[in-house]
Amino acid sequence: MRAKYTHRTNPVGFVLCVFRPCGEACGSRTRREKEMITIKGITFVQHNKLHNVRGRIQYISSREKQENLYAVYETVPAEYWRDLAKENRADFARSGTAGTCIEARELIIALPKYMTGYDPGELLRYFTESFKQKYSAECIAALHHNKRRTNYHIHLIYSERQKLDEPVRKTATRNMFFDPNGKRVRTKKEATDEHGLLPGYRMVPKGEAYEEHLFEKKNPLFKQKNFTENAKEFFAELMNEQLPEQLKMRTFPKNGPYLPTKKIGKNNPHAEEIRQTNQLKDEWNKGINKARARGVPRDSLMRVKQELIVKPVGESVQKSGGRRDPVTFRNILTTAVKTLLVMLKELRYEGPGTWAKTWGDALDSFMKFCIQKATGVDLDKLIGNNDKLRT
Repeated sequence: MRAKYTHRTNPVGFVLCVFRPCGEACGSRTRREKEMITIKGITFVQHNKLHNVRGRIQYISSREKQENLYAVYETVPAEYWRDLAKENRADFARSGTAGTCIEARELIIALPKYMTGYDPGELLRYFTESFKQKYSAECIAALHHNKRRTNYHIHLIYSERQKLDEPVRKTATRNMFFDPNGKRVRTKKEATDEHGLLPGYRMVPKGEAYEEHLFEKKNPLFKQKNFTENAKEFFAELMNEQLPEQLKMRTFPKNGPYLPTKKIGKNNPHAEEIRQTNQLKDEWNKGINKARARGVPRDSLMRVKQELIVKPVGESVQKSGGRRDPVTFRNILTTAVKTLLVMLKELRYEGPGTWAKTWGDALDSFMKFCIQKATGVDLDKLIGNNDKLRT
């Protein structure tokens, strides 16, 4: 891929786009390091829709399928999930909605390494019962390690519906007919021919129950956009109740200087591209963590992110007609990471006065200097050429 420099090109953005591909800036890593790059102190919670809840429960709670399964905790008996799945599928079929039925939902909660020292059963019970109490949702949960024992986490499956005290049955006031999807048809003629009921159709005689509900309607709270963020804050608070002060957790700051990584789904054809991008984002986030630990103001870090990532990405998307090219994006991230590391390295031995001034009033010129040092490209020369092109 080639980038073209014109008189309208932002010189900083140009350098960020064309600098080396991702592998050269970050150096080589072991396989273990590549797969396990984390931001210390940040709460990670993943929220999934489940289309086969019983199958998922069997998977997370089976010692045959899970090498490092420490505890399983459930708030309801197994029949609950069978009835829930059955009713959700029936309601989905009656609705005629396209897509796949959501039988339940799952939260995957990453736990800090410090918590491996707690009793697994008690720890899992504490998290599960706390979630149930806050959201009035029945749950089943399992506590795992991954194969290499580097990721300690909880799988918490929960129901969006509460069970009714007594089943609600709807009784037919006349003979009623239903199509193969369970949807009611208005007349007998639509469901029968001269030989009787059409294949797959059924009749419910007058006086019999044609519909039964064991559960209330789904709680819309769990579909709201901010639910996952609120859940992260909730679990961070639960962790912090059990952690010493120096290990307290916090949620990933939205619209902050950090870059969120992307989940890699099963059989994703772009898995390797996403993995490379996630690795670069993790490198950037580690740099931001170092800067924050040294007292760099958040506003300064936001300016750095804006100049090194947001602006170049925006210009790249605009030039490509609204499409974001993954290779260009990774090149931008590569140079941004390398520049950030140079910025931190240049000031590591400076006093507080120089540090504050550089990250304050002198930030733009300091950033420009570090970009040149990181890329080997003279930005003043590029700007001079830009001026000549205009005249």
